[in-house]
Amino acid sequence: MLKNIPKIISPELLKILAEMGHGDEIVIADGNFPSQSVGQRVIRADGHGAPELLEAILTLFPLDTYEKPVYLMAKTPGDPVETPIWDTYRALVKPHTSEDVEFIERFAFYERARKAYAVIATGESALYANVILKKGVVK
Repeated sequence: MLKNIPKIISPELLKILAEMGHGDEIVIADGNFPSQSVGQRVIRADGHGAPELLEAILTLFPLDTYEKPVYLMAKTPGDPVETPIWDTYRALVKPHTSEDVEFIERFAFYERARKAYAVIATGESALYANVILKKGVVK
């Protein structure tokens, strides 16, 4: 057993976070994201919401300071869905970076996710709740 590791971080996820190097990316995916077909490595976190995982990961994971460190999937043009989860994400990452989130078109997001080190498949029910984090340097 370890101290100060958020309980929501599974041993498998802790291993993945430790393996990642500077510039590697990880996807926190909502329940609708095609995690298994996109991800090179997939960590199942079905019973958890994306904001809770994001908050816990940020306690252990430094964000990149050389490039934009946080990317969100943009809504498809014309889609009227509301996305209040984006405000939640912004509030959670704000203490960890001076950069604002960057939006990536949906299919470009899928392509970028294919290159990510891992995908965390959550049970998040909010739409367009997918986020990519770029790992920074541990100081």
